[in-house]
Amino acid sequence: MTAKNDKRTIWGWCMFDWANQSYNMVITSTIFPAYYVGITANTVYGKNMVSFFGHKFVNTVLQNYILSAAYLLIVISLPILTSIADYRGAKKLYLQMFTWLGALACAGLFFLVEGGPIEFGMICFGLATIGYCGGFVFYNSYLPQIATIDKQNDVSAKGFIYGFAGSIVVQLVCLIAIMGHKFFNITEDFGARIAFIIVFVWWIGFGIIAFRILPKGEPNAGSHKFNVLTGGFKELAKVLGKIKEMPLVKRFLPAFFFYSVGVQTIMLVAAEFAAKELHMKDDDLITIILIIQVVAIIGAWLTSLASNKYGNTKALIVLVVFWTITCLCVYYITNNMQFYIAAFAVGIVMGGVQSLSRSTYAKMLPPNITDTASFFSFYDATEKLSIVVGLAVFAVVEDWTHEMRDSALALDAFFIIGLLLLFVLHFAERKSAKLEPVAVEL
Repeated sequence: MTAKNDKRTIWGWCMFDWANQSYNMVITSTIFPAYYVGITANTVYGKNMVSFFGHKFVNTVLQNYILSAAYLLIVISLPILTSIADYRGAKKLYLQMFTWLGALACAGLFFLVEGGPIEFGMICFGLATIGYCGGFVFYNSYLPQIATIDKQNDVSAKGFIYGFAGSIVVQLVCLIAIMGHKFFNITEDFGARIAFIIVFVWWIGFGIIAFRILPKGEPNAGSHKFNVLTGGFKELAKVLGKIKEMPLVKRFLPAFFFYSVGVQTIMLVAAEFAAKELHMKDDDLITIILIIQVVAIIGAWLTSLASNKYGNTKALIVLVVFWTITCLCVYYITNNMQFYIAAFAVGIVMGGVQSLSRSTYAKMLPPNITDTASFFSFYDATEKLSIVVGLAVFAVVEDWTHEMRDSALALDAFFIIGLLLLFVLHFAERKSAKLEPVAVEL
């Protein structure tokens, strides 16, 4: 059994974020949306129209549908897989499997070219998303295993800071490939494709550090002789029963779901919006995302300090209020300067709300649980389901109105509901006097 608060273990855990976040920040949130919108702006099917297995779609609508489908597959499969991982003590193996899937699929994006068929590239985009999300589920589940309750806010924030910092470094490398395309005697599009390979190497290269340091996980099957699938379902049913006995967890997860619909969707579609509505180029997008990540590091650190002083739920309420106002402002953005200001505002609260949400959930769990992957599967399934809903709403509204601004406005309703539910959680905490795990017999 690994001792909690071990510096080397925590460093290894953070290094996975350093490796894994490169895909989400560099590819999903920056380079791929701009590259994809650029190569599909004018096709034989019409302006911003593409064909996917014989069916025509608006380019960004197809991208959001594929992302939504990928997250839906994660929601369906991971509660079972994480239960099996806990049952067998194999969550590090699953961490490795999803990481390799995501990284190899990211490399496959290299073959998505202008004028060519998009099916293989878009399938790789979906698989890379599944790999990224799947790895993150098992990564998150290590938090209560490696840190005591009083350290979880700081460790969670540290992981996100590593992730943002790593993304800054790899984005700078990718920026050199894209902006220096003339120096390297390549096209700008080819520079973007090279970035997909750079992220593949970064993702796997630094992921190996975490694979070597993190513990394997502790099996909780006991003396039972279940087969893998049956054992997974039995563990899933047990966790469902335990969550029903945790009043604060039951109140937190719905609030987390609703505000995550807005948070996660905005982060995923921001580059699409800038490329399509404001016609921003790849190098401009990378520059602004770099600024966002630097600001996000500061935001995650400040949020950790504020939550330690004022409490997690109060800090979350302030962050979600900020998100609600920012999302409303997106509807009125018409030029690059306004986008820069909104992006800066998002950066302030982006890392904080993610890191604080994770540590808040971890604090609510009983301190003596061993099946952490199963419990965190519910947290991650909630987050991924929020992305499914958010991306689907965003795509459907854009498909109906042909305005991405209308889609952004629709997301604001989810922020408002999430904010109201956080107040409900806050009042429940006041009644219980302090935020402590509910005693659950394990």
